[in-house]
Amino acid sequence: MTERLDYQKQAPALFKKLLDYSMAAHATTIEESIQDLVSIRASQINGCGFCVDMHVKQATIHGERPLRLHHLAIWRESTLFSPRERASLAWTEVLTQLPPQGVPDDLYERVRGQLSEQEVVDLTHAVMAINAWNRINIAFRSEPGSRDKAFGIDKANLS
Repeated sequence: MTERLDYQKQAPALFKKLLDYSMAAHATTIEESIQDLVSIRASQINGCGFCVDMHVKQATIHGERPLRLHHLAIWRESTLFSPRERASLAWTEVLTQLPPQGVPDDLYERVRGQLSEQEVVDLTHAVMAINAWNRINIAFRSEPGSRDKAFGIDKANLS
């Protein structure tokens, strides 16, 4: 896979705005461990190798257990995730692959059983941010691992 272009260099002001939005979406009520899981899961669904690679490394640096990372693709069958994490992953999946009829009421109610109104809004912004990054990295074929040093994720020692 060859990177098509460097979108950061072509549109630095827009890159900065998306980065600022992502940083704001990350600095919310949703704990870092859930944000890591959400970023990985959305990226898996979207097929964004760059983002899966990056967020697995970030999660590793943040102390996430390797088995939970392996189980993320099968989170429904795994016993390794809490009800709060399951609700967050379900919300991530439905917002990443919006059904034709929108978000089902029963799913919303399950999520609200685990997250406050503020947390649902904050989680929604986190999902929106990772989906934006997935789309731009897929469009321009960003190479997994190519920016590890710049992002400080080479410290994960997973390359």
